[in-house]
Amino acid sequence: MSDEIDGKSGGANNASAEGESLATPTRRRLLMGGAVAASAVISIRPALASTAASVLNCRIPVPDPPHSGQHIAPDGSLVPAGTQGAVPGAGRPFTGEEVKAALRGRHLPGTSYEQNQAYLNYIRRLQSGTSGFTCYASLQMPR
Repeated sequence: MSDEIDGKSGGANNASAEGESLATPTRRRLLMGGAVAASAVISIRPALASTAASVLNCRIPVPDPPHSGQHIAPDGSLVPAGTQGAVPGAGRPFTGEEVKAALRGRHLPGTSYEQNQAYLNYIRRLQSGTSGFTCYASLQMPR
């Protein structure tokens, strides 16, 4: 059986030399399509794995560097240092893996209950353009 178009003009219902319709897939065409699909899966899986790893290693500073002198209120907003009930910023950025675990009920490392709640509320309030936003947004993406 031939899988090639014989060069004659016509629609999908034109038959090839053997009387086979071009619209009907042949075994060879199906096998070639399967090979292409398999190579796509092999190529995409490592990329997804490296993306997942980079998401878990990304960093979220609390607060972001331009606001490093401010404290975090219990609701996650930034307030001046010395504000009643506010906690100082974290001494280091948190990794995506640490934040993901904290969003599922664990504590951010090295934090008290009050700090943990304030930091998580701050992270939930991150907006585009703020350092750490892309990392937090990528944690929200389904896998």
